[in-house]
Amino acid sequence: MADLPEVVFLGAGAFGVPTLEALARAGRVALVVSQPDREAGRGKRPTPTPISEFALAHGLPLLRTEDCNAPEASARIRGAAADAAARAGASGRPQPGGAMVVIAFGQKLGPALLDGLFAINLHGSLLPRWRGAAPVQRALMEGDRVAGVSVISLAERMDAGVVYAEAPRAIGPRETAGELHDALAALGPDVVSGVLAQWVAGTVAPSVQDESCATRARKLSRADAWVDLSMAASRVRARVNGLNPWPGCAAEVDGRALVLRRCEEVAGAEPAGSARPAGILEADGTLWCGQGAVRILEVQPPGGKTMDFGAWARGARLATPTTLSSAPPGTA
Repeated sequence: MADLPEVVFLGAGAFGVPTLEALARAGRVALVVSQPDREAGRGKRPTPTPISEFALAHGLPLLRTEDCNAPEASARIRGAAADAAARAGASGRPQPGGAMVVIAFGQKLGPALLDGLFAINLHGSLLPRWRGAAPVQRALMEGDRVAGVSVISLAERMDAGVVYAEAPRAIGPRETAGELHDALAALGPDVVSGVLAQWVAGTVAPSVQDESCATRARKLSRADAWVDLSMAASRVRARVNGLNPWPGCAAEVDGRALVLRRCEEVAGAEPAGSARPAGILEADGTLWCGQGAVRILEVQPPGGKTMDFGAWARGARLATPTTLSSAPPGTA
C-alpha cells in the first residue's frame, strides 16, 4: 500500500474494521473519527464502537464526536487531511488534496466538511440495489444470489453517489446475515485501496448509478422478527437466515418459544401423497412451507445459546410431527 495516500477514516460499526486495519498496517491513517462511547450490556457501561476500540488498541489518533460537522470537529478533521496531503508533497508523492474513507459511520457529512476532499464510502451492496441501513440483511432476506460491496462518492441523497468500484460475492445456501456481513467486510481493504491508488494516479473512472434500479434497504426492527410459513421454502430460508443474528426469527413449537437461527432449503421436498400443511415440523427438523420445505439447522431457546436443532429437540423431548408457528410480535 505504499502508493496510497494517508486518509482520515470515519466509521463506527464493525464493517469498517478490516479496512481500517489494512490502512493502519500500512501506516496510512492520519486520524480516526468515530461516534462517542455508548452504554451497552446489562451493566450499561460506556462501550467504545468497534472502530474506536481498534484505534485505541493500536495507538491511532482518535476523535470521538456526536457531530463531525461541528466547527471544532470539522477543523480537526480537515486539518488532519491537509497535514497528510502536505506530508505526501514533502516526500515527493504529491496528491491532489486530502482523502477521506467513510464506512458505517452513522453521521451525515456536510458540504463544508467535504469541500475539496476526495471522500469515498464503502457500502455493503452492489449499488443501486439496497441503498440504506440494512443492505446485507435485505439482500439475504429477499433471496438475492449475489451480494457485494461498492465504493462510492458521498452524495446528498443516501448511497446515491457515483460508483468507483464494486466487488461481488455469491451468497451461500446456508449463510446467515452475520456471516455475509463479515465476508463482505473482508472485501473492503482491496477494493478501497484500489480506488485510493487510482485517485493518486489520476485514473479514477466513476460511473453513475441507474436510478430506475434503485431499491431501499429499510432498517430492521423487532417487528421484523417472524416468518410467513405460507411462503415458498426458498423465501422462508432466505428470511430466517437473513434475520440472524438480529432480530432473529421468533417461533413457537408446542407452546414453547424458540428463535429459528439457521435453515436450509430441502431439495425436491414434496411429500408422498397429499401435501403437508405449512407449519408441520418433522423429527429431523423438516418444516413444511407453502411450497416445499426447509430443514431447521440451528435454534435458540429463551435465555440459552444457539444450538443444533436435533440437540434441542432431544432435550425438549419434542414429540413429532408437531406444529411450528411464527407471527408478527404482538399478534395472537
